[in-house]
Amino acid sequence: MTKRYRITLLPGDGIGSEILAVTTAVMKEVGQQLDLQFDFQEALIGGAAIDATGNPLPDETLATCKDSDAVLLAAIGGYKWDNLPNAQRPERGLLGLRAGLGLFANLRPAQILPQLIDASTLKREVVEGVDIMVVRELTGGVYFGQPKGIFAEESGAKRGVNTMVYTEAEIDRIGRVAFETAQKRSKRLCSVDKANVLEVSQLWRDRISALAPNYSDVELTHMYVDNAAMQLVRNPKQFDTIVTGNLFGDILSDAAAMLTGSIGMLPSASLGASGPGVFEPVHGSAPDIAGQDKANPLAQVLSAAMMLRYGLNEPEAGDRLEQAVQTVLNQGYRTGDIYSEGMTAVGCRAMGDALFTALGK
Repeated sequence: MTKRYRITLLPGDGIGSEILAVTTAVMKEVGQQLDLQFDFQEALIGGAAIDATGNPLPDETLATCKDSDAVLLAAIGGYKWDNLPNAQRPERGLLGLRAGLGLFANLRPAQILPQLIDASTLKREVVEGVDIMVVRELTGGVYFGQPKGIFAEESGAKRGVNTMVYTEAEIDRIGRVAFETAQKRSKRLCSVDKANVLEVSQLWRDRISALAPNYSDVELTHMYVDNAAMQLVRNPKQFDTIVTGNLFGDILSDAAAMLTGSIGMLPSASLGASGPGVFEPVHGSAPDIAGQDKANPLAQVLSAAMMLRYGLNEPEAGDRLEQAVQTVLNQGYRTGDIYSEGMTAVGCRAMGDALFTALGK
């Protein structure tokens, strides 16, 4: 009997529609092979939503996402909207989506694919074998803490305020996700904070340590965020699973992503306690190449694979997408961001055609 899933597509801005077109095509092919039916519905977010409605996250979009089995997001933002007030910028739509769906855990893998090891700016001996999962808290910390804003003082000078705040409950729930993720990997968890300076980080470290006895098979270590940033480029193979707060996770996951040579190759998953998750590539909207058939769709395809595995519990379908990506890389197909001499240069659509062919083998 055919299984049906409602998938909300959020193309967003820039290259979003191009990479989603490739992804939905290969998903439909996998669905036919495994008797799965995907009912796709599109909604507005980010700059496109601002242009159409004045709101980076229209109420209709959030309602559509909540009524889905999973959400596949491409990218948001661009130069066009850079000068808007902070509350109206495209990025506020993404933050609102995470809060509206209760997505508190972001899983971002950074794995070195052997076909692309020479694309990394670091030495082969440093990055070969790197396989890191960053578990980032998404709905707390300095991005959501109150008070926040730019205020005028009596002198007339302006003062910018953001508040970093975490409750025990918020730390405990992301901690449990991190320990459980580590159990499925190499059973090593590094918690990153700034407990030598920040009281909120002292509480973070206390709560993560308090959870550790419940996961006796996981080796827990702690590291200050500045040292963690250095160690990621000095000796990244020391890490397996990293858990950290919203701000630190935003920065460290991007740093880990670039170990692989291209941020255009990495997927991510944002999950809550229940309801649909959001699955998206790590890269941005790349407005400078939008509409030119130059975008790399592989991170979007790999995000769909994460969606199939973690969001829909269809691991075989996810495996097929990941195997297709491996096949086209083994065949030497490369978009511009991952191209090297001797490879076959292709655009977004041609990479999609190669993936489609790989799925038929």
